[in-house]
Amino acid sequence: MFNRSPLNPRRIATGLAQVLFAAAVLAGCGGGGSDSSSGSSDTATAYAAGPISGFGSVIVNGVRFDDSSARISDDDDVAVNRDDLRLGMMAEVQGAGVATDSLGRHGRALAIRIGNEIVGPVSAVDTTAKTLTALGQTIDVSDNTLFGERITGGLAGITVGTVIEVNGALDVTTGHYLATRIDVRPNAPYFRLRGVIAGLDTTAKTFKIGDALISYAGLSTSDVLATLANGLLVRVRLQTTQVAGAWVATRIAGGVRKIENQDQAEVHGLVTAFTSATQFSVNGIVVDASNATFPNGQTGVVLGARVEVEGKVVAGVIVASKVQLEDEREVHIRGFELHGNITTIDTTLKTFVLRGVTVSYAGTAVVYKDGTEADLAVGKQVEVKGVLNLDGKTLTAARIEFEK
Repeated sequence: MFNRSPLNPRRIATGLAQVLFAAAVLAGCGGGGSDSSSGSSDTATAYAAGPISGFGSVIVNGVRFDDSSARISDDDDVAVNRDDLRLGMMAEVQGAGVATDSLGRHGRALAIRIGNEIVGPVSAVDTTAKTLTALGQTIDVSDNTLFGERITGGLAGITVGTVIEVNGALDVTTGHYLATRIDVRPNAPYFRLRGVIAGLDTTAKTFKIGDALISYAGLSTSDVLATLANGLLVRVRLQTTQVAGAWVATRIAGGVRKIENQDQAEVHGLVTAFTSATQFSVNGIVVDASNATFPNGQTGVVLGARVEVEGKVVAGVIVASKVQLEDEREVHIRGFELHGNITTIDTTLKTFVLRGVTVSYAGTAVVYKDGTEADLAVGKQVEVKGVLNLDGKTLTAARIEFEK
């Protein structure tokens, strides 16, 4: 099973803190920050990072971003089709400032980048513990984990040997990845892993991420970071076949991208490095919370905690105006939101498909606005708010509003 010794939380936290905090000068300016609950002009800039929680256009951290003119790419800066975006994918959005009005929180996306944590073969599935193992990493599945269209039956529908793609976040306190979405990738041309280096051997040119032994002996200097170190967060591209028990790297890049200055910023994720409640990192992004407010207090802000951070970006650092704790239950209750035209409907099962997602309206507690159940039909434009069903694919509608 999972060997946790290379992923000692204290060593990872120290390593990440040294690398990330040394790379940026913490700006202690502006305790007020930019509050996304206030109005903003289109000339302001904004940054958001977290799982996609809705469409119409793209919703990240509760903000509805118009993606009609956005450049969409993956971690390798390869263009991605808008139709390939899915609920639960981890996304970074750079765009115009976020404003709040009667329609809610909205902004205009200029660029959207999606990035996964793992692409690789499954070596173990534990439906009781709700975990699976891929590329030597343990992946935790929660009630908020979405499963792709090719997976039937949730976690039980994944078998050993299947190549999967995992979106989510690394919990450095356990070395596990908390999955927000899992898809099947049977024809992946290469595998991928984003994680923390441990056991670096510069003579043999190997290191470990979790239980995965990785060799970079065959890389040219242009395909590997100038400096590798234990505790460093990296993105590694791998050949699909092991050699002498090691995965062969074809590229090693930094695991955190530099963020340009932004007037507004909101990041949802796990604390991945920790010096204090006012100096930490979320998903590898450095946060200066020395002038922030803490609605839940500072006690719970620890390594591995799930947090929401609001503020602005200065010199690659999020200067926080607010830091708030969140948990899986809150995420589940918040649910998902879809806007669009109904493409198919099954009035017997009481389901319809919207933006590629199956929505169930069988519940008696569904609230309708500007229409009734009888008005549901192919082509109707609706807004749906709901929570994820136990199958990890279907949304159970709580509210359906007909849009004109």
